[in-house]
Amino acid sequence: MTRHSMLRLLLLLVFALSLGGCKTIGGWFGGDKQPETETLAVEPLYEMATQQLRRGAYERAAGSHQRLISRFPFGPYAEQSQLELAYAQFKLDKPEDATSTLNRFIRTYPTHPHIAYAYYLKALVNFDRENRFLARIARIDTSSRDVGSPAQSFNDFAELLRRYPNSAYAADARQRMIHLRNHLARHEISVGLYYFRRGAYVSAGNRGRNLIESFPQSQYEADALALMAASYNALGQKVLADDARRVLEKNYPQHPYLSGNWPKRKGFLRQLNPFAGELK
Repeated sequence: MTRHSMLRLLLLLVFALSLGGCKTIGGWFGGDKQPETETLAVEPLYEMATQQLRRGAYERAAGSHQRLISRFPFGPYAEQSQLELAYAQFKLDKPEDATSTLNRFIRTYPTHPHIAYAYYLKALVNFDRENRFLARIARIDTSSRDVGSPAQSFNDFAELLRRYPNSAYAADARQRMIHLRNHLARHEISVGLYYFRRGAYVSAGNRGRNLIESFPQSQYEADALALMAASYNALGQKVLADDARRVLEKNYPQHPYLSGNWPKRKGFLRQLNPFAGELK
C-alpha cells in the first residue's frame, strides 16, 4: 500500500469515528433518540426527565417520562412522571394527549397527594383552548362557533373547587371561572345579537334569558335584559317586554336602551353591545 493510500484510509477512519461521535452527542443534545432512557435506573431517569422539563425541552421530557412509565410502571416515580408528562404535553400544544394522561391519572390515583393539581391542570388545558377561541371570536359567525372548550374548562374548575375548596389552586380557579363566565356570557349575547339582526326574535330573546339564568352577575347581564326587551317588543309581546324593561331600569338605569332614542337596527346593535359592530 502506498503512502498516499494509507493516508487516505486514515482520513476515512477518522471521518467515520467522528460521525459515530456526533450521533452519540446528538442523541443527548438534539437527536431523536435518547439511549440513556433504556439503561438508566428509575431515579436518575426521572431526574433527567425533570431537568429536561425545567429547561423547556418539552419534547425530550415527554419522551423520557413516557419511557420511565413504560419501564417502571409502578411506584412514586411513575406516578409523578404521569403528571409531568401531562404538563409537557400541555406545553407542546397536545391538549387531547394531556387530557387523556390526566384522566388516566385521576382514575388510577384518586387519593394521590397531588390529585388537586391534576384537576387544576386538566382545567388549564381547556382554558388554553379558550384563549385561542377568544382571539378569533370577534371575526367569526358566532352562531356556528363551538364553545365546548371554555364551557368544559369552567366545569373543570368548578369540579376542582367542589372537591378541593381549600387547595393551593382554589383562588386562581375562582378568578379563572369569573373570566370564563364573562366570556361565555359574551358568546351568548353575541349569538343573540346575531339572531336579532336576522329577525329571529324568539331565538334572540331565548339567548338573553339563557344568559341571565346560566351566567348570573356577568358583565353582560344588562345587555341580555335589553336584548330580551327589544326581542319581545319586535314579537308584540308587550307584557314580557315591559317586564324585562322594568328589571333593566331597576338594576341598570344608565343602560342606553332606556334612552328610547334608537336609530336603525345596526346602530341599535352597536349601542346595545360594544362588540356587536365586530360581528360579521
